[in-house]
Amino acid sequence: MTSALIVAALLAIVLNHQPDPPPAPPADRVVLLPDAKGGTGAVVVRAGGGERVLAEAYAAAEVSPDGRITERRETAESVRARYGALLDAQPPRPVAWTVYFETATQRLTAESRTVFGRIKEEIARRPAPEISVVGHTDRVGRVEDNDALSKRRADAVKSQLVEAGLDPARIDTAGRGEREPLVSTADEVAEPRNRRAEISVR
Repeated sequence: MTSALIVAALLAIVLNHQPDPPPAPPADRVVLLPDAKGGTGAVVVRAGGGERVLAEAYAAAEVSPDGRITERRETAESVRARYGALLDAQPPRPVAWTVYFETATQRLTAESRTVFGRIKEEIARRPAPEISVVGHTDRVGRVEDNDALSKRRADAVKSQLVEAGLDPARIDTAGRGEREPLVSTADEVAEPRNRRAEISVR
């Protein structure tokens, strides 16, 4: 084949070759998932001048690149199939507990000592927990004394968590004294439910 024919053949190939069109950009997808108790809030999806409100578990919307919103319906199974890896990568849900103390001390009540053992086990199962412990008192005694007692209660809970093997650097403590009662009372009223520590884990 002469050079001219070769050039002509190559030119024909170039002119006739149509490149593959670029893939269409994926649609954005929003799925409303239920919380641990099955409840949901709501989310508003806005695009291209349109709007959809998702307010039921597994309600979904897809937003195309040109801004069109299409409502979808997912299920627990379809979400698991599509997003299983992402769901598994999430940190555990935050949890909270309340333990109670004997009058004017940082000793847990007998019932709270039983519960506290389970709390320590649950926290220890988490790979990298961040823990907040806030101590409280009832309104018996001076405000200054109750401030100090509430902090001692929080620190006592921290000490027990550290004894269970948790890193002390991951545990923050604070005392609120009698300022944030669970049950409102008059001054100098003993209220067992206010003698407490709140443990939050995330």
